[in-house]
Amino acid sequence: MMNLQGSWVAMPTPFDKNNQIDIEAFKLLIARQIQHGTNQLFILGSAGEVTLLQPEEKRLIVKEVIAYMKDRAARGLKVVPVFFSAASLTTEASVEFAQFCEAEGADGVVFTVPPYVLITQHAAKAHLDTCMGSVKIPCGIYNNPSRLGVQVLPETIQYLKENHPNFVVDKEAMPSVEQLVQVQRLCEGKVKIMCCDFPKYSIVIPTLAVGGTGTANIGGNIIPEEAALYSRPWTDMQIIEDCRREYFKWFPLLQELYTFSNPVVIKAALNLLGLPGGHLRKPYEDYTGTRLEHLEETLRNMGVMDKYHASNDTIQI
Repeated sequence: MMNLQGSWVAMPTPFDKNNQIDIEAFKLLIARQIQHGTNQLFILGSAGEVTLLQPEEKRLIVKEVIAYMKDRAARGLKVVPVFFSAASLTTEASVEFAQFCEAEGADGVVFTVPPYVLITQHAAKAHLDTCMGSVKIPCGIYNNPSRLGVQVLPETIQYLKENHPNFVVDKEAMPSVEQLVQVQRLCEGKVKIMCCDFPKYSIVIPTLAVGGTGTANIGGNIIPEEAALYSRPWTDMQIIEDCRREYFKWFPLLQELYTFSNPVVIKAALNLLGLPGGHLRKPYEDYTGTRLEHLEETLRNMGVMDKYHASNDTIQI
């Protein structure tokens, strides 16, 4: 199965002026990620405004992104694995969408416990067990109790690992090093741990230190090469030193990118870089005024504008 490591970027969903999915913008953003060293892509997550998409829009994105990656491969261009979120409000809907992704040729899918319903741990295990058993392609879980209301415990993750050989990655988003240690201890590295880059949790370095293989991040949308550098698994002292240096350097930018819930600031930063981040769907509000001015100043002062502005960055789509 797939060996996920390094920088796994959670991408936003670009919309055109008519509030429709902007497929050409999607292609450009994907090509930029690949060109700048991102190792994997995650689409239809919370950074992609997934709860504001209609079912047919989600299916369109899956079809178009997979078709684009196949086209890149046919033209001899580099491709990377693309995972799609199959999270839905019910087990049945999660299974249905995961099977759709598999039939279309997705590299993998990610499941969560359904949000808002606050199910028991037994029910969470049964839900994820059913979802993983419904497909043969690589799959993972997104463990984010602050958004979903339920923590997937290490013992549940161990059970899933023992029963599903296609379970390859656990994306952790919670401020608990104990969770990281227990998952690594119980799963013996057979499920790759990749963590969010939320500064208030600050679990990037602890994740890599306990044997995690990378980050499932949003920072890579803005600084892809730098995120890839500090997301590498720790295999020697030079990588460790590089990780610390780059992560500490870019920590203030990550703090700014997480000022509001994803993808509010991500899209604002992409637009400032001349890239097609596009607008936000309601009820999100666009990032404006002095906050936007401060973000632009940060991007300039940290050299992001000079390096990544669309006018300076030739991207082969």
